[in-house]
Amino acid sequence: MRLGPVELPALAVPRLGLAAFRRRLVVHLAFLLLAVATVLLVLTVLKDQKQRSYQRYAQGFRQSLSEIVLQLRHPSGQLALLNPEMGTGDAAGQTPVMLPYSAIDFDDQNKAQRAVEMAGCGLRWPDGASLCVAIGSNAFAGSFVYVVGGLDLPLLSGRERGALDIRQVHRARVTLSVPGGGETWIAPFEAMATNGAGSAGSQRGRLAGFVETGPVLERQSRPVREFRGWLWREGPCVEGEPAASGGDCARRAFYAIRLPVEAWRESLFERSPPVWPPADLARTRVRVELLGPSSDDTRPPPVLFDSARPGASLALSLDRLGAGLQPGETLRIDRLPNNRLKAPQTIAERRGPDLPEQAVPWLIHLIRQLPVEGMDAEAGRWLQARDVVTAPSGRYQLTLRGDLRSLDRQLALEARPLAWLAAAMLAAIAMAWLLVELGLIRRIAVLTRRAAAVSYNMQDARADARIGELDVTDLRGSDELGILAGSLSDLLQRVKDGLRREQLRAERERDMWHAVGHEIMSPLQSLMLLHGAPDDPSHRYVQRMQQAVKVLYGSASPSEALAGADLHPEALDLVAFCEDVAANAHYAGIEAVQFESQLPGPQWVRAEAYALEDAVTHILRNAQRYRVHGTAIALSLHAGEDATVVLAIRNQGPQIDAALLDKVFEYGVSDAEPQPGGERRGQGLFVAKTYLSKMDGTLQARNLPDGVVFELGLRTVSAPV
Repeated sequence: MRLGPVELPALAVPRLGLAAFRRRLVVHLAFLLLAVATVLLVLTVLKDQKQRSYQRYAQGFRQSLSEIVLQLRHPSGQLALLNPEMGTGDAAGQTPVMLPYSAIDFDDQNKAQRAVEMAGCGLRWPDGASLCVAIGSNAFAGSFVYVVGGLDLPLLSGRERGALDIRQVHRARVTLSVPGGGETWIAPFEAMATNGAGSAGSQRGRLAGFVETGPVLERQSRPVREFRGWLWREGPCVEGEPAASGGDCARRAFYAIRLPVEAWRESLFERSPPVWPPADLARTRVRVELLGPSSDDTRPPPVLFDSARPGASLALSLDRLGAGLQPGETLRIDRLPNNRLKAPQTIAERRGPDLPEQAVPWLIHLIRQLPVEGMDAEAGRWLQARDVVTAPSGRYQLTLRGDLRSLDRQLALEARPLAWLAAAMLAAIAMAWLLVELGLIRRIAVLTRRAAAVSYNMQDARADARIGELDVTDLRGSDELGILAGSLSDLLQRVKDGLRREQLRAERERDMWHAVGHEIMSPLQSLMLLHGAPDDPSHRYVQRMQQAVKVLYGSASPSEALAGADLHPEALDLVAFCEDVAANAHYAGIEAVQFESQLPGPQWVRAEAYALEDAVTHILRNAQRYRVHGTAIALSLHAGEDATVVLAIRNQGPQIDAALLDKVFEYGVSDAEPQPGGERRGQGLFVAKTYLSKMDGTLQARNLPDGVVFELGLRTVSAPV
């Protein structure tokens, strides 16, 4: 009959170890190492850039301070030190600055011009005009204000000596404003004769200063004695300038004026020692105007230059020193103590510019964690250098301090393209890993688990029932894995077809066994009636045949039939049983069977006579096959352990391989020649072992020096009443 549907547990999938996925682990490790190598490469590049950046900065830091000190030791730099609050002026004019010289030789054009240019004193206008309003650094050089400037002027009209009307001449108006008062001078140009080649178009003259009283000088007015001024107009024509009314062109003019300040002179010697520069210097203003000839008395004169006009710029100041500082650098200038100054005084502090854009915070933090060789992690944040500059007004200490963290921010800005490149590489690695994982590795893992499930479940006794659950058709495809999955699917289909064919063959075999058993039972019944007498030697063998057919009738296979057979053990005299077996063995074709009992009297054991005789006969046949020709098979009884009697069956011949001593009792294990049909039955010892187990007995084989002995152990029982 056919098997119906069977309820089975879920398909078992074996737990695979790491070895089954080592290829997958290798691929994952390769991607991981590639990502780590990318990160390490970026960190190495950043560390190298940081190392070189720090080294370059440390080398140039001291040089930067040296360049600043060199500028401040120059007269132009000392001018900036002496006048930290120097500015371009306002509508009232310019504040005089203190020069690093005691005075200006204003009578000499070259000396005055060189002194102003070296000191960097002066304002510059876009049209080329310049002006320097200054005082000397020495209090004993006189209380004067020096006004030195230059501009482009046309041909000048000079005042004749003694003339009172100055409206038709070029003139300078100088206004001095001091706290508590002030004064205005008008200085007409008085030309002087020029001699020598190359003097064509050149003019030189004096600026005679009068106290301003109006457009016409007062009669008997005399120039101010301490007011001195000169003007020089010379050089080539200014390019692009039209010719003046006299036919001459505009040329470069330079003037130098000395202004007396009576208020300073009076207060200079009120204290001992004298105080210089004056305390009210910051509130002093000087305004310079150059006026042209007036063509109409009703209109104001044309203004050729006015120092109060906007648009001027300083030639040099302390503010410009900060322009050369790097981001994060701070320059502080302190005036050191002297007789008048009891404590250091900070006169200027300049900071470097900020970075134009903000860097990514996490990139800054990462760069700051990178070590720098030769740089202390705690004290290495700051670099500091000092130097001293001596000026006429005292000694000044310069302190340059650099913040190395600004280098980290600057490096973070420069490293942003590298960070984006690294991020792109990591994203590409992650994308490649994802494609390999989803498109290849995961499919391999699924295929590996299902292939392992095939191998694992094929070992199950019910593999034919559960093999149909295995399916890999969903992994088919046109790529390599798809082809492999298709091959495995085709193989599984062939296995399923083979199992179905085997099941059909087994069913037909069972039907055949039933038919054969049914056909044999009828003749055996007839033979039983013919040989029914107890003393008939064939009676026992007919009964054994009938018992065997009953066992096999309706069973799936001989091994299943023997395993499922029901025995009915009872008390059996083992001595009488062995005597009958030895006496009747020749009927089964087994000659020279000898029996000897070492135990007195009958030995009652728990056994079934037919099953025990069948087991003993199988062992005797095995001994018959392997014994040395002409030797006897010995049966003997001796007492065993735990109330048992041992029946030993011994033959002389080859020994059993030690590895097979326990396996010879398994079904199908035999070294005999194959039976017709190509099978090795290997059933005799299995039957003997099975019957002994069902009778609560034991069976084992031992090698002897000259042969083999099989020992059957049976439990003793009381004699029947």
